Amino acid sequence: MQYNVVKNADLIIKKSPYVVQNASKYKNRWHELFKNNNPIHLELGMGRGDSIIHMAMKEPNVNFIGVELYASQIVSAVVQLKRFNLNNLKLICMDAMDIDNVFGREIDTIYLTFSEPWPKPQDEKKRFTSPVYLKKYDKIFKRRKHIILKTDNRGLFAYSLESLSKYWYTFNTVSLNLHKDERHIPNIMTDFEQNYRKEGRTIYYLDAYYED
Repeated sequence: MQYNVVKNADLIIKKSPYVVQNASKYKNRWHELFKNNNPIHLELGMGRGDSIIHMAMKEPNVNFIGVELYASQIVSAVVQLKRFNLNNLKLICMDAMDIDNVFGREIDTIYLTFSEPWPKPQDEKKRFTSPVYLKKYDKIFKRRKHIILKTDNRGLFAYSLESLSKYWYTFNTVSLNLHKDERHIPNIMTDFEQNYRKEGRTIYYLDAYYED
């Protein structure tokens, strides 16, 4: 997926109190940064931050960390956050492949919201539900593993169901049409998702866990 390049994006996010620099120094110490022992939920590929910002607003007793590779995407979140004062939200500009260098066994839930599907077979290792990433999650989850995925890509969804099943995850919830099931499944929509809804695009959802 191609993103618009924002001039001086790196400098803009560096000035934001929400963006954590040198995040690896907080490995096993994220509770110190948040100054509490609340659960920590992590979103990988947070994009412009619509989901994680609204989740942080809705659940003040949960600490949220958003990870995004592209500084030009995080800028959008930084601009939005100027209107708020959220003590339970931090953002990191980094490659998700490095998460096990940044977190110890500190994470309670991982959100995968409209992740890049990487449809080509040779790109399987880049999918956030591939065994490569599931093994990384093993290193950062607490005893209980918990993944929530939302996507408009049928192929990625089918792949994720199979990959998680093979990795011994159990499914709390599976929806083949989230917008029809919203009365029973909590859903915070991104701006893109609101457009998808207008287009009648199907959104797939799963909530999976694994107990060690």
